[in-house]
Amino acid sequence: MSITMQTSTPAAIPSFAMRMLALCYGGLAYLIFLGTFLYAVGFVSRLVVPKTINTGPTSSLSTALLINLVLMSIFAVQHSGMARQGFKRLFARFASPAIERSTYVLLASLSLILLFWQWQPMPAVVWNIEGPVFAGVVTAIGFMGWLIVLYSTFLISHFELFGLTQVVAHFAGRMTAPIAFRTPGLYSLIRHPIYLGFIIAFWSTPVMTLGHLLFASVTTAYIFVGIWLEERDLVAFFGYEYRKYRERVAMLLPGLF
Repeated sequence: MSITMQTSTPAAIPSFAMRMLALCYGGLAYLIFLGTFLYAVGFVSRLVVPKTINTGPTSSLSTALLINLVLMSIFAVQHSGMARQGFKRLFARFASPAIERSTYVLLASLSLILLFWQWQPMPAVVWNIEGPVFAGVVTAIGFMGWLIVLYSTFLISHFELFGLTQVVAHFAGRMTAPIAFRTPGLYSLIRHPIYLGFIIAFWSTPVMTLGHLLFASVTTAYIFVGIWLEERDLVAFFGYEYRKYRERVAMLLPGLF
């Protein structure tokens, strides 16, 4: 997820009230995202939050499997469908392009909140690292994955990625800046450090239950589908420049893959 493609705000400046409404909407969407992201860290890491990936009422294995797959499918369809350029063009026909990214972020957050709320634990243990030192190391690696995710968003403009730049520019009556192809920091080593961070965070746990394994496996598979879809769009948008970048820089592991 190295570059985000946004549609510029229209030249005609809407009324102050409409611009303020868009600004408040974008700010609220960002705050909901921030809370959801922090909850996701606790949900996967089994820390602090009231419900984690391994807690809550249990049901039969088949019921839990079906519900959890449906919940992850809802997120995947929303997350990938709304990221495509066809949806962006359709959205611009009915609402200001300035709030398109905020709407995407808001609906992605709501689909994750639904997942956290309705997730069915599958408590059978796949592995359990009992040694406190080794378990602590694995937990620390998981937190490092979350930090990679967050750090990587700031490398490519965190506030644009989550819609704030667009609504602020819209409020000020400015056009958003043209998209530039950049590969700062980790992006000079791998093309998708955000996705790598998620994979590390999802798999690094001292206690791997069947439910956690399902979550990590499905989300990792979805990440590879998402990379394929995203890179198809990036090649279409940046052309030769991105194709050369893809040839030169590994996808997830420097020098390997």
